[in-house]
Amino acid sequence: MRLTVAQALLRFLANQWSERDGVERRLIAGVFGIFGHGNVAGIGQALAERGAGTGDALPYYLARNEQAMVHTAVGYARTLDRLSTFACTTSIGPGATNLVTGAALATINRIPVLLLPGDVFATRVANPVLQELEDPRSFDVSVNDALRPVSRFFDRINRPEQLPSALLAAMRVLTDPAETGAVTLALPQDVQAEAWDWPEELFARRVWHVARPVPEPAALERARTLLRSSRRPLIVAGGGVIYSGACAELAEFAEEYGVPVAETQAGKGSLRHDHPCNVGAIGHTGTAAANTLAREADLVIGIGTRYSDFTTASRTLFGQARFLNVNVAAFDAAKHAGTMLVADAREALRVLGPDGWRAAWTFERQERAVLEGFTQAVVLDAVNDAVGEDGVVVNAAGSMPGDLHRAWRAAGPHSYHVEYGYSCMGYEIAGGLGVKLAAPEREVFVLVGDGSYLMMAQEIATAVQEGVKLIVVLVDNHGFASIGGLSEAVGAQRLGTAYRARGASGGLDGELLPVDLAANAASLGADVLRAGDRAELVSALVKAREATRTTVVYVRPEPGSGVGASAWWDVPVAEVAENPEAREARVRYEEAKREQRIYL
Repeated sequence: MRLTVAQALLRFLANQWSERDGVERRLIAGVFGIFGHGNVAGIGQALAERGAGTGDALPYYLARNEQAMVHTAVGYARTLDRLSTFACTTSIGPGATNLVTGAALATINRIPVLLLPGDVFATRVANPVLQELEDPRSFDVSVNDALRPVSRFFDRINRPEQLPSALLAAMRVLTDPAETGAVTLALPQDVQAEAWDWPEELFARRVWHVARPVPEPAALERARTLLRSSRRPLIVAGGGVIYSGACAELAEFAEEYGVPVAETQAGKGSLRHDHPCNVGAIGHTGTAAANTLAREADLVIGIGTRYSDFTTASRTLFGQARFLNVNVAAFDAAKHAGTMLVADAREALRVLGPDGWRAAWTFERQERAVLEGFTQAVVLDAVNDAVGEDGVVVNAAGSMPGDLHRAWRAAGPHSYHVEYGYSCMGYEIAGGLGVKLAAPEREVFVLVGDGSYLMMAQEIATAVQEGVKLIVVLVDNHGFASIGGLSEAVGAQRLGTAYRARGASGGLDGELLPVDLAANAASLGADVLRAGDRAELVSALVKAREATRTTVVYVRPEPGSGVGASAWWDVPVAEVAENPEAREARVRYEEAKREQRIYL
């Protein structure tokens, strides 16, 4: 079958399927792309020729920013438990390097995305071409090499003959729960347009089985022995519980053996918020209930977690506890000198509990806080009520993830979608678009601060273009609320954290900037509602739910609205400083460091 490399690539992708537990779905649901000279004549032509969504062709979606389309693919893939994702194509140059942040986010969060950036000429006959890096050490280097360290698989297709093996390797990584992340196939623009005679077998329907590795018997017995010796175990539920579809098994295990369950950001919703074994969020942004248990536990059972510093409170939280780590990835299962149980979370939970064993301690769940005024916490509480049982909340970096982790009442898996592996500002709206594409039947509430909004709001236009409804709650704090608080805590005096004009002192301490973000959202095609107190916010959220178009609800809460941290986080403080605030912060820092330990 004589096709160009780009045509063959798309024909192959359209016939790839994933399968787990007997359920099949398209592995590549479609293509997001922004075209330039590096991909318009290759992948662009191939998409146009195949109808871009008609028949068996892959649907094409126009994004406004290359980083944003990776975030959308991540939101989609996470919602579907990593069993389906999108391909993202760009030109060479800025379009390709814009992918790097999204690729890092995908890889850190263990979420599959397929990146197809254009590249410089493989033949080099026209060198140097527009946007070529020209590295004097080698003609084989292009800006796409910046994607190597943030990709789980990277290959450059310099000849048509190289495509089949690269495609098969790419699909293997995308469907491997232990290895998945960003997968990059760099495509020189001349090679994309080059024709070759392909074997028809390359385009046959191919189903990739997503494995559920079972525990190795000897490792299972070691884990059971550790459990039998434990009196005060605590489960830390991570994202792997949800991706595995193990929430029912987690609830059954916790109930049968009397083990409290604390949740990471990615694992929140593993148990319903009102489940008697759910003690809430763990770590720096954790609840008092969960962190008290963490300090007293003799065994931490980590299930599907990678133990970020927020989860462990920078290794100050778990006292002298031992670790039992259940994870599909040996890399994560080995952390903190833990007893390793390399297995799928669902399969492990079904067989993990030893006969006759039960935890020997009592615990209490976190009570709902009393809220007053129109603070950010009040805004989030009102949104929580509006989301209800069937909605999804989406958020990322800033001050809101901490408040959400601690106080949000999650109805179950996939009702809580906070990106905190990479803590990437700008993820919210693009990620929310991906969630909605994956679950069109659910109401998707995107919570975004003004800092993140100004970094990446343009995918509102994509949602409007596609007729995809989002409810965006835009929280205007006049700057970077989270980092402002941290800046003050470490003696950096909130430098560069407020959106203010340059004042008479020469610093950025003048009047608040006269920026109307609600008007900006309207200019992108969204309907806009403004709310000045809780009653108005509740009314606006009702109207937004009833709407059929993307709606932005704009609020300006009272300042200083965070709910505070209940455990430490290691952010180094200047060892010498002129201002007394920094010196005092250094004293507190050194005191906290004394509680930090290496888990051995």
